[in-house]
Amino acid sequence: MTGISAYTHHFMYLNQIERSFSAAHALEIKFADIHPAGYPTVVAEENMGKALTKESNGELTFKYFHGGVLGSEKEVVEQAQVGAVQMTRVSLGIVGPVVPDVNVFNMPFIFRDQAHMRAVIDGDVGDAILDKITQSEFGLVALAWMDGGTRNIYTKKPVRSLEDLKGMKIRVQGNPMFIETINAMGGNGIAMDTGEIFSALQTGVIDGAENNPPTLLEHNHFQNAKFYSLTGHLILPEPIVMSKITWDKLTPEQQTLVKKAAKAAQLEERALWDAKSASSEEKLKAQFDGVVRSFVPMHSIVRIDEVERMGTPKISEAKGVSNIMPFPMPMPDK
Repeated sequence: MTGISAYTHHFMYLNQIERSFSAAHALEIKFADIHPAGYPTVVAEENMGKALTKESNGELTFKYFHGGVLGSEKEVVEQAQVGAVQMTRVSLGIVGPVVPDVNVFNMPFIFRDQAHMRAVIDGDVGDAILDKITQSEFGLVALAWMDGGTRNIYTKKPVRSLEDLKGMKIRVQGNPMFIETINAMGGNGIAMDTGEIFSALQTGVIDGAENNPPTLLEHNHFQNAKFYSLTGHLILPEPIVMSKITWDKLTPEQQTLVKKAAKAAQLEERALWDAKSASSEEKLKAQFDGVVRSFVPMHSIVRIDEVERMGTPKISEAKGVSNIMPFPMPMPDK
């Protein structure tokens, strides 16, 4: 008994030393997102971190910075490129100017609907675009996709036709393709960071912006823009990325764990997104009730042939866009 007891105590002592060593050398991952707490991408990121901490036996730990506390998306990407931030979810609009192939997803009306977009990103094309980002000089490893929803135009004055949009200053992400899209629809595309939209709407610097219902609600843009026109001009996926500097610090086993957890987050965020989008629409309609019946269906009015007819062929001929697929994008085989 004495020998067994001594061996057991010795084993427990070594195990404790090993755990202490691992804890001392744990890699803390700062995960940033421009969106606030409770937003679908943020919740999925937090759950992904918890799973990875457990699966890695504490070798990977996470600290979250949501609500844009570390700066704009562009600033966070720059921090990730030098390893100051380890992970983030990034809008494709920011990636497009650096990795032109991703602009195939940034084209207006490239996806017929949300189900079409999800089928594409879940297949070979989605993986190919992630690889394009990873293999580029962007300095980030693209791991999986988040659903960024369907983007519609919201304004301070009603927009029920393209004629109503004429001359309006509409905020877009900083990608020439998005500016050209709004310009082709008759508006005036203005590039601006997300954090600047609220005050710009309030002060009249812009007449409107374009985004999905959860963003319109959670960032309080509805307080200054009470007209929501369902243009459906963009349905955007958004990649989860890790700094290449951080990625290279991981063991092959840890890299496998991270990839697996990111793909799981891709599916979880999808369910979270559907629930959040539906609830956001109901809350927005309640906020707008008595002010204006503002959910104006326009998708059938604003079509790609109409946009091109208005004189911006550059949208469908965007420089650097890969020719790996026809336009509009086909539905993948089941």
